[in-house]
Amino acid sequence: MSSLELIASLLGVIAVWLTVRQNPWCWPIGLGMVSLYAWFFLDARLYSQVLLHSVFAAMQLYGWWAWTRGAAGEHGRPVTGASPREVAIGIACAVLGSLLLGSAMASFTEAAFPWIDATLTAFSLLAQLWMALKRLQCWVLWIVVDVLFVAFFSYQGYWLTAGLYALFTGLAVMGLREWRTALVATR
Repeated sequence: MSSLELIASLLGVIAVWLTVRQNPWCWPIGLGMVSLYAWFFLDARLYSQVLLHSVFAAMQLYGWWAWTRGAAGEHGRPVTGASPREVAIGIACAVLGSLLLGSAMASFTEAAFPWIDATLTAFSLLAQLWMALKRLQCWVLWIVVDVLFVAFFSYQGYWLTAGLYALFTGLAVMGLREWRTALVATR
């Protein structure tokens, strides 16, 4: 365990907890976390994770803007549900992204686990986009992705990061409950 991994993990816990609470400060704190993790994963040769965390950095800025741009309500943008069409298109794009990124990483880099890394990256991007849009389904997807990340990082011996993703899984369950309540309250 490095100090970089420890600091990134602590920021991650704070950022996700704030997201569950719909606090817009989750985004700048998350920006710090994803920046540190990009550096950590570069050292680990998990290049899809580096790419993921680089895109997450941009999405943190978008999320902060989307949540604070003056939408109605106490928490800016309200929680909504994604339509079945939006879910189908999102999943199709994530599958396609997994195939394209996995192929590129397997062909052009010495990535440690190109296909698994690419798949988790593509579905994480979809979950992050839905989170920025405050779609309830983001939490369901995060639960699935986080459980898979726990297994992936445990296999590699990144125990602190695996533990962080286990905690993220619990926070995602909490987020699903709280956002579902917020969605019902707006109806």
